[in-house]
Amino acid sequence: MVKARIAAIDVGNDSLKGIFGKMENEINIPNIIARDTEDRPIIGVEELDNQEPVDGIHIRVHSPTLKENNSIYRVGHLATKSSNASELDPGSNKSEEDQTLIMLFAALALDAAREENTHNKNSNNVIDATYILGTGLPLREVKEGKDVGYRSRLLSSVHQVEFLVTPKYQGVKVNIKFEEVKVYPEGFAAFINLVMDNDLNIINKALIDKRILIQDIGGLSTDVAVIKNRKVDDDKAQGFNLGVSESLEAIREEIRSRHGIELDSRRDVVEIITKKSDRNHIMVKGSRTSVHDIVDRILLELAKKQYRHLRNIWQKNSQTEICYFIGGGSLILKDYIKTLNNNLDGYNIDFFEDEKESIWMMANAYYKLVADFYRRTQKEKQPEEQKLAKTK
Repeated sequence: MVKARIAAIDVGNDSLKGIFGKMENEINIPNIIARDTEDRPIIGVEELDNQEPVDGIHIRVHSPTLKENNSIYRVGHLATKSSNASELDPGSNKSEEDQTLIMLFAALALDAAREENTHNKNSNNVIDATYILGTGLPLREVKEGKDVGYRSRLLSSVHQVEFLVTPKYQGVKVNIKFEEVKVYPEGFAAFINLVMDNDLNIINKALIDKRILIQDIGGLSTDVAVIKNRKVDDDKAQGFNLGVSESLEAIREEIRSRHGIELDSRRDVVEIITKKSDRNHIMVKGSRTSVHDIVDRILLELAKKQYRHLRNIWQKNSQTEICYFIGGGSLILKDYIKTLNNNLDGYNIDFFEDEKESIWMMANAYYKLVADFYRRTQKEKQPEEQKLAKTK
C-alpha cells in the first residue's frame, strides 16, 4: 500500500504555489496552459536533460473529471511561449475550470516524480502516488457550495499525468489518488496563517480576538473575509469579480498599441511593474522607455474600485479594528491604496512587506491546516492499530 503524502496547494490566478511532504519541496508554476501535440521541437536531448522539469512541463492528462480528457498540454513557463496560451478569464469559477485541475495534477506529478519519491515506481516507469491534499477556493464559491463538488471530483477517480518531452521525467507516468481532500475557504485560511504557527499554536495573541477584515486581491477576484470571535462571519464575507488581470491585460494592450511591443503574458506585465530596478520601463528598439503613465492611470483606477469595496464593507462592520491586504494583487496595488487611504478615510490598514509571505500565505495556511488534520488522524489510528496487534 502506498503511503499518503501531504500536499498543500494554492492554485492562484497568477501562479500555483505548492508545499509537499515535510515542507522539503516547494513548487511555483505560472497558471498558464496551452494545448499541444505529443512531439514538441527541442534542440537535442542533452539540452533537455540539463533543464529543470518545472521549466519544461509537457504532459498528457487523463482524468474522468476533466471536460477535455486525455489531452496534451504545455504548462507554466513552457506555455508562456505558445501562441495559444490560456489564462483564467474574469468571472470564471476556479472549482469548475479544467485549467485548475490540470495545474493541480501537474504539480502533484512533479512532486511524485522527484528522485526522493520514486520508490513507488514500477518497471514500466509508472509511479503510484497517494496524497492528503489541502487546498482552497474563493469565499464566494464556498458560500455557493461549489467546494463539495470540487472535492468529490478529486476523490472519485485516479488521475494520470504522463510526462512527454519534459526534462528528466520524459516517459514517466504518475497515477494520482487522494486519501483525503480538504477544501478551505481562502479568507479563513488567511486568518489561520496570520495568528498560528505550523502546529496551530497561537503566535499572535494581540490579533486573535480582534475584529479583522482580510481583503485578498487576486488575479480574477477579490475576497473580503470578516473575522470576529476567531471565525469567518459567513453572512458578511463577500466576493467580487474584480481582480488585477483585466488591468494587466489593459496595460499589455496599451503597450502593444502605443509602442508596438508584444508581451507574452500578464506575468510579463507584472515583472515590468514590480521589478526592483527600472520599474515601469521597457525596451523599445533598444532604447529604455517609460510606461509609467500607462501603468499609473490603469492601476490607480483599479485601486479606487478596491478602496470603494473596503469603505463599503468597513461601514457595514463599523467595529473593525484593522484590515489586512493580502495576495499578489495587493502587492501590485499597495502604493496606490496607501496613497488613497492617506488622502481619504485613514483606515487602519496593513500590507505584508515580505513579498513571499504575502504570495505564499494561502499555501502556508493550507499546509498548517492539512498537516494538523494528518496528525490528528494518525493519533486516532494508533489505538485501532494497537487493538489489531493484540488480537493477532
